[in-house]
Formats: sequence, structure tokens, C-alpha cells
Amino acid sequence: MSNERPKASSDPEMMSPQDAAEQDMQIQADEALPGDEHISMDGTVPTGDGDPRDLRIAELEQQLAETKDQALRALAEAENVRRRTQRETEQIKKYAPGSLAKDLMSALDNLTRALQAAPDKEGLDEVTKNLVIGVEMIEKEVVSAFEKNHIQRVDPMGQKFDPNFHEAMFEVPDTGKPAGTVVQVLAPGYVLRDRLLRAAMVGVAKGGAPEAHKPIDTTA
Repeated sequence: MSNERPKASSDPEMMSPQDAAEQDMQIQADEALPGDEHISMDGTVPTGDGDPRDLRIAELEQQLAETKDQALRALAEAENVRRRTQRETEQIKKYAPGSLAKDLMSALDNLTRALQAAPDKEGLDEVTKNLVIGVEMIEKEVVSAFEKNHIQRVDPMGQKFDPNFHEAMFEVPDTGKPAGTVVQVLAPGYVLRDRLLRAAMVGVAKGGAPEAHKPIDTTA
């Protein structure tokens, strides 16, 4: 009896499982493309430390991170510019009437002085009386327009002198008022919201109130 192992049949149905597995491995080895000798049995491609693909991936990841950082910085800067522009626009709207009000203050001062110098309307003829009434109406309309635009008149007569809102033009002695009291207003001041447009020009008391005379003691 011969000990030679019979050749495996090429018919898959006549092959043993071991022979079929060996044939499949041989076929895969024969069909492997050049350069596939580095492919492992599980189908993965092992890479070493110096693999160009790893270096390229690392380079792309770094570029992506830098681009993302630049984009975030650009967005932050754009948001800062937007907020700053919004604040500036709000400030312009808030204090825009101040420029026009400054141009009208002198005219309003002249109207007020004219009314202060006008005689009592009761003793005036009809024409002059109507003229004074017309000046009063103009003054009231200008003051009303100021108030609608948040501009308030500062008339500190009798108040304590405040350097934040008043400008002392001179001192008045012997007024009987405490020192620093406003005893005369040359021109009122004006405030737009929380911003001073013009300080009130005033005269202030120089000395304190005179001491009251003590009664003479006649019992001594």
C-alpha cells in the first residue's frame, strides 16, 4: 500500500475543509497587487512613525485648528464692533438735541430779559400789550420744546452754590444770606439728561447772615 497522500481534488465538493482553506489562501496570495505585502490578515494597513499619511493628517488638523481659531477671533471682533457702533449710535441719538439747544440758548435768554424789562401789561396800550403776550408765548414754546427733548432749565435762585452746575460771576456782600447762597441769576443753566450744556451764571452771597441784635439788659 502506498503512503503517498492523494492530491486534493480541484472540485470544491470533493475537497476537505482543510484543503479548501489552503486553496483560498493561495488564491488570495496569487491575486495580491504589488505593494500589498504590507496589508495584514485583518485588512488594516499598519503605519509607522514616519508614515507620510500620518504627517499629512497632522498637518491638516493643525491647519484646521488655526483656521477655526482665526474664525472665532474674527467673529469676536465683529461682535465688538457691532456693540461699539450700537453704543455710539445710542449716544448720538441721546444727546443730539444738545447742539441745537446751545444755539437757541442766547435767543431764549434775550426773550427772557425782554419780558423782565417789559412794564406791567395792565398799563400798556393794546398793540404793545399784544406784543408782550407774543414774546411770552414764544418763550414758553421754546422752553416746552427743550423739555420735550429732555433739556431742563437750571434756575438756582436761593440755592446753595454748586460748582457742578453754577458759575459764580461775582460775590454780593451784606445780603443777609449764608455765604455761598445764590442771590442773583444772570443767566439760567441748561442740562440735557445727565449732561450739563451750560452752567448757570450767578452772583453769590459773600458773607453770612448778620447776627440778631441782643436786647439791652436794663436790670444791671
